[in-house]
Amino acid sequence: MKMIDPSHKFYRPLYVRIGIVALCLGWAIVEATTGEPIWGVAVGGVGVYAAWMLLLNYTPAPEETAAPPPRDDRDGED
Repeated sequence: MKMIDPSHKFYRPLYVRIGIVALCLGWAIVEATTGEPIWGVAVGGVGVYAAWMLLLNYTPAPEETAAPPPRDDRDGED
């Protein structure tokens, strides 16, 4: 079971993926330094998992291209 779906278009920009990982790991540091080591470990684990899925193991999905509308070869005759 994947908790993060890296094929979603939200994760395509690099700054989004880096921001998510930095936020999780930064918050883990805050929790650990303020005397909540269990929350620090929990959020740190989420940060490590996010780093694995979004940075180290990330392969971008091919861009979806919209198919052109079907061409009507009739010359207005009906």
